[in-house]
Amino acid sequence: MRVSVFRREHFNAAHRLYNPAWDDATNEKVFGKCSLPHYHGHNYELEIKVTGEVDPQTGFVMDLKVLSQLVAKNIIEQFDHRNLNLDTDVFKHKNPTAENIAIVIYDLLRPHIHSDHDLQVRLYETPRNFVEYPSS
Repeated sequence: MRVSVFRREHFNAAHRLYNPAWDDATNEKVFGKCSLPHYHGHNYELEIKVTGEVDPQTGFVMDLKVLSQLVAKNIIEQFDHRNLNLDTDVFKHKNPTAENIAIVIYDLLRPHIHSDHDLQVRLYETPRNFVEYPSS
């Protein structure tokens, strides 16, 4: 029996969407006001899903306290109250779209999750806009 467990966290971060190879007009056409040079922020909601077999000794798929600590150490400490473009190495040369942020979060957590478990990241940039990686 495979069961999914979830951990929900949040962080606040600023970013600017733009492609440095394009001029300002092209960036504005593609990214709209998200490309303005003074950045803007989001209150991101992060949902981590871990799916696997229930351990017969603990009754857990994964100890959610451990998952919470992994997210705090590897994601929240790195991204919360940061300008993603300026304050993080990973987005110095990668556009911090919701899609790219979700992939980066997955890549940061995957090494810490048991290889028999599936991992999925859902990131809400706004209450109505969210991405999942990997997609179902």
